[in-house]
Amino acid sequence: MRTVNIAAVTTVCVLLSACATNQKVSVNQLGDEQLSCAQIVSQDRELDEVLEKAQNNKGVSTANVAAVIFFWPAAVGNYMDADKAEQLVTRRKTVLADMYAKKGCSA
Repeated sequence: MRTVNIAAVTTVCVLLSACATNQKVSVNQLGDEQLSCAQIVSQDRELDEVLEKAQNNKGVSTANVAAVIFFWPAAVGNYMDADKAEQLVTRRKTVLADMYAKKGCSA
């Protein structure tokens, strides 16, 4: 009986660790108006990395394969979480592009 309990706890821990987390960004942030052109470009580049990680979390990964094998709702959750992160990044990048244009920054 004790072995079964240990196995159950271990399985739950593995399933919970299989969930990928994606960084969420705020579309509008305090201090946006004070950003310099260089800071806007820097944030945009950082968002590219966040977007890439979110896209990777939607694809085939160890976490997603484990989630599908052991607990398929976790795989669905990973996909939906990554999709939400992508949407936020896309919206933030639009805000940054608008600020870049309004400030007259050049490429």
